[in-house]
Amino acid sequence: MENVVLERPAPDRQGVALKAFARIADAWSLTLREAAALADMSESTWKRAKKPDFAGDLTRDQMLRLSALIGLYKSLELYFNEPISRNWAKLPNRGPEFDGARPVDAMIAGGLPKILRVRGYVDALRGGV
Repeated sequence: MENVVLERPAPDRQGVALKAFARIADAWSLTLREAAALADMSESTWKRAKKPDFAGDLTRDQMLRLSALIGLYKSLELYFNEPISRNWAKLPNRGPEFDGARPVDAMIAGGLPKILRVRGYVDALRGGV
C-alpha cells in the first residue's frame, strides 16, 4: 500500500495568510459570506479562522486562494489610488473576466481558477499590457 503524505502549510504561514486576508476582507468591506466563500470556508469556519488562536489546518487550495488574494490586493494598491483600490472588488466591471459583474462575485463563482485569472489580469494592467 502506498503512503500518502498530506501537504500542510507551516502554522506561521497559515496564521500570517489568515491575518492578511482578514485585513483585506475589512479593507474591501466584504460580507461574512463573501470572505468565507473567497477563502473556500463555511461562514462558521471563517469566523473561527480570523481569530489568532485558530487551530485548524488550511488545505493547499485555501492557501493558494489566500496567497492569490493577497497578491491581488497588493496589485490593486499599487495600480489604483484609494478609494478605487479598496472598492474595485465590489464595483461592476466590464473587463474581459467579469462581463459587467463585480469581481468579488466572479471570483466566488469561479473559485481558485478565476481568482488566479483575476490576479493575472490586474498584474497585466499594472504591467502595461
